[in-house]
Amino acid sequence: MSIQAPPRLLELAGKSLLRDKALAISDVEELPRELYLPLFMEAFSRRHFQTLTVMVQAWPFTCLPLGSLMKTLHLETLKALLEGLHLLLTQKVRPRRWKLEVLDLRDVDENFWAVWSGARVLSSPEAMSKRQTAEDCPRMGEHQPLKVFIDVCLKEIPQDECLRYLFRWVYQRRGLVHLCCSKLVNYLKPIKYLTTSLKIIHLGSVQELEICNMSWPRLIIKLCCYLKEMKNLRKLVFSRCHHYTSDEDLGCLVTRFSSVFLRLKHLQLLKINMITYFGGHLEQLIRCLQNPLENLELTCGYLLEEDVKCLSQYPSLGYLKHLNLSYVLLFRISLEPLGALLEKVAATLETLILEGCQIHYSQLSDILPGLSRCSQLTTFYFGRNFMSMDALKDLLRHTSGLSKLSLETYPAPWESLDSLVPVRWEIFAPLRAELMRTLREVRQPRRIFIGPTPCPSCGSSPSEELELHLCC
Repeated sequence: MSIQAPPRLLELAGKSLLRDKALAISDVEELPRELYLPLFMEAFSRRHFQTLTVMVQAWPFTCLPLGSLMKTLHLETLKALLEGLHLLLTQKVRPRRWKLEVLDLRDVDENFWAVWSGARVLSSPEAMSKRQTAEDCPRMGEHQPLKVFIDVCLKEIPQDECLRYLFRWVYQRRGLVHLCCSKLVNYLKPIKYLTTSLKIIHLGSVQELEICNMSWPRLIIKLCCYLKEMKNLRKLVFSRCHHYTSDEDLGCLVTRFSSVFLRLKHLQLLKINMITYFGGHLEQLIRCLQNPLENLELTCGYLLEEDVKCLSQYPSLGYLKHLNLSYVLLFRISLEPLGALLEKVAATLETLILEGCQIHYSQLSDILPGLSRCSQLTTFYFGRNFMSMDALKDLLRHTSGLSKLSLETYPAPWESLDSLVPVRWEIFAPLRAELMRTLREVRQPRRIFIGPTPCPSCGSSPSEELELHLCC
């Protein structure tokens, strides 16, 4: 028979205090720090709105982290908390005990609400160093503005009612409150929802921006003025963006878009899922990159030969760790510039994805010398390309020095393919066995997939859980 631990005296004191609402409100400023957190949690869970309003005004910590509570955050509870902050922010003289600088609504993994002892406080240098600093939200006036941190995902219409209320509340208190958003993701096609959010968010706080399902012309025209102010942006993703415009207009749009990168001096990851092509204008963008990229992803589109030529010419791409050109058609163009880029980043490149590029075996010799020098490579995706048996053997032999390679995929040799079925298994099986023997002569593979993707037998595609065999 298990014995349940009796409630702590602090818990009992907090519950007793909340039963007398008038006493709780009148004495909140005199509460010891040890009692403040359990009392706040009790008031939050029981929706004692008046108590929450008063407690926020006397908050004894520098940060109020509500992110872990957002899933159960009721609109009326949020209104009570923000009402307390409003009354406080509009006072010229703030209470002596009030230390609150940050209202954090991000879903972070912190054990703050379980720490009821004054021995540990959230405002320790270790805790605050994990968060954005006050440099992103400069001081204004007599008091530093209250910083509200939140990660925003615009996905549905109407948006979450708490988020809409928070946006309105911040907008009405411009100057007193800075809405800091380290990560902003937009899935909504009407661009007005994105631009409305950007007008409220402190743009210097944005570190990750991901935009999906929009047309290039409208996106570039509307977004450039905001992007230029995102001085701390580190990750920029455009996914499933497309354009319906002439090649002449495309050149003007790329030129305008490229000028943005002159201001983005901390950018480390650039991902553009094109659904289109740059039409020879990629160099304008690459030339304007100010910071060496760690991750470049240009996927699902077309690159002309002049686009590929610029990849190895600029220092911004000289230290890549991850390069993804999946489903960018590279058929019938010279891949010498790509090979030159691989040689340039051989000491840093860890991931190379060339899947579905329709690379022909006659082009392979352009990239093999550079590939063989990529000593840090751990992941190499090369499936869905048109390779002969001899070309695949040559490719595998050139990976002999890639000792860190732990995940790799290759296409079935064209000799085993058929126009009527994805692969002729009676031909493919012995060819695959021969390829594995060739590979094991130079090194021992870890996780490898050779064959059509997805697998015609089970429908699965290679992944991080890949086994060493193809089911058949």
